Amino acid sequence: MHIHILGICGTFMGGVAALAREAGHRVTGCDSGVYPPMSEQLRALGIDLIEGYDTSQMALAPDCFVVGNVVSRARLADGSPRYPLMEAILDAGLPYTSGPQWLAEHVLQGRHVLAVAGTHGKTTTSAMLAWILECAQLQPGFLVGGVPLNFGVSARLGVGSSFVIEADEYDTAFFDKRSKFVHYRPRTAVLNNLEFDHADIFDDLAAIERQFHHLVRTVPGNGRIVVNGLEESLVRVLHQGCWSPVWSFGAAISDFTAEGAPDAFDVLRQGRVVARVQWGLAGVHNQLNALAAIAAAEHVGVAPEAAAAALACFENVKRRLEVRACVPWQGNMASSVTIYDDFAHHPTAIRSTVNGLRRKVGSARILAVFEPRSNTMKLGSMKAQLPWSLEEADLVFCHAGGLDWDARAALSGLGARAWVADSIDALVAQVGQQVQPGDHILCMSNGSFGGIHLKLRDMLQNK
Repeated sequence: MHIHILGICGTFMGGVAALAREAGHRVTGCDSGVYPPMSEQLRALGIDLIEGYDTSQMALAPDCFVVGNVVSRARLADGSPRYPLMEAILDAGLPYTSGPQWLAEHVLQGRHVLAVAGTHGKTTTSAMLAWILECAQLQPGFLVGGVPLNFGVSARLGVGSSFVIEADEYDTAFFDKRSKFVHYRPRTAVLNNLEFDHADIFDDLAAIERQFHHLVRTVPGNGRIVVNGLEESLVRVLHQGCWSPVWSFGAAISDFTAEGAPDAFDVLRQGRVVARVQWGLAGVHNQLNALAAIAAAEHVGVAPEAAAAALACFENVKRRLEVRACVPWQGNMASSVTIYDDFAHHPTAIRSTVNGLRRKVGSARILAVFEPRSNTMKLGSMKAQLPWSLEEADLVFCHAGGLDWDARAALSGLGARAWVADSIDALVAQVGQQVQPGDHILCMSNGSFGGIHLKLRDMLQNK
């Protein structure tokens, strides 16, 4: 089969492309931003990429067009279509489908799907779960929204019956407004947490809860739902109806709980110690992610003790408190400045990330550098939560370029600790004025952040 993927350089669609290629299909694709690292990864797999969405691609005559949710029926100011290739496909009546639908029909069918859903922690928990199954010799397939360092790739078919997938609640395509995860039909579903997000497509939290319940409806009676007992929103989801066994984690009275610090803790199942996790990850959020992964892995026969042993050598995911540079201060490594990269963009995720770093570095100064880049943050829906999310940082630097709301006013509760700039270069200059020996600079964005990590490194090296 030859498939042509529209929006191929997105994390999810790039993963679909890699899986399709590994399965022996001919894969081509297009996007408006064909650039590294995704472009290099795809071309290394033998996938031909085309910049833009011009109608000349119709000549490729694939068996099916697979459409990413970046594609829409939008029109430019002059009235011409933003995605002319999509218009040509519709006009010609050619076969097309969404990425999640293609994945469900050609990869997931017949496998034991373990789907990890939630507002936060999906990628990390999916990576943990895949690694646990790998260490148990189950050779799972997986598709996650990042690159697990233990594997070095974001997707693979695997040869075992299990397939771990990051189950995103974002919409499927312009012609299918259901959440992506509705297509996956998991036998094991992890509901990690649930908060309001994606303000560009959901009106309120209740609308997202409804989509989560659609996911619950698809889990079979002999399946398992692993749910965070700390989340009232998930309690409401399950109260709408549940037809599968439920295993809870996190709350004081849960099937799986933890005792001890996040970097070294006992795992208890129904009050009895069954394993101990000792690893290099920080933060309570990662402790909860671990409990979710351990509970899910048990459903495919991996004992908690074996799962905990696997987590001891879990190396996390790229862009999760990833150290990008450690720059000596005036040649002295003992007082070096460390630069981190993290994907956090929702206020709760930002708070968890800052807290995780605080637990790691103790009383050392944390300089939090972030950009409100997600659609939800650009709309300003959660700007009031930003001071709360950043309160553990010593100084805060916000890139406000392109925002329609006043970042300075939103961060005013932090007083003199907050700095705002309208360009990346100005932001780097502000950090340069305030940085001190031994500082930890935490950069947070769900995008490339204009290469700020390298700019900060260069600034420090020249300082």
